Amino acid sequence: MLIQLLDAQVSIAGHAILWREIIGNGFGLASAIGGMRRVVWAWPVGIVGNALLFTVFLGGVFHTPQALDLYGQAGRQLLFITVSVYGWWRWARTARTHARPVMPHWASTRERVAMIAVMVVGTVGFAQLFDYLGSYGKWADAWIFTGSLLATFGMARGATEFWLIWIAVDAVGVPLLFSAGFYPSAVLYLVYAAFVLWGFTAWFRIQNRKEREKITP
Repeated sequence: MLIQLLDAQVSIAGHAILWREIIGNGFGLASAIGGMRRVVWAWPVGIVGNALLFTVFLGGVFHTPQALDLYGQAGRQLLFITVSVYGWWRWARTARTHARPVMPHWASTRERVAMIAVMVVGTVGFAQLFDYLGSYGKWADAWIFTGSLLATFGMARGATEFWLIWIAVDAVGVPLLFSAGFYPSAVLYLVYAAFVLWGFTAWFRIQNRKEREKITP
């Protein structure tokens, strides 16, 4: 019964799409909305979506309609689960201690330099690894994996810059997923692109309001 549920498909414009790709992305969108609102439940909801999408992007292993392996996309689902456990713990602890959500703030200069270093080294290194594994679109896949690592970690720490990193991830992810035939995921990336702009604006306003409150005598 479980295997039949995982393998259930729907035909969209003549393309076979797994329901678990649609459902997994739905959980991902719900998690993003929760993240923008700075609520703790965003993390466990995201973990469920990540687990489903992990099986989607290893198409050659799990025999999906696309039959393509995107190791960066699959690997980042495991990464999301790991970092989400950390984010879940950190946000829950903040809520218990301060009775308020995590507070948005700009990363320090040192943290920004570290981000750039990870962007470059991570993308180059993972591109070589994914090429060895036979991943589809190694450079795009490598950046998506690296950028997702930085964005998720930044969200867990409340760094406003993580929204900007997501925009860069989406800009690469949309054409990669369309070319590979993962249409629901590609469409969701487009939705994310608009959503992250909204989320960035929301966090930026909260951050500015708190900074003004500190200055006001």
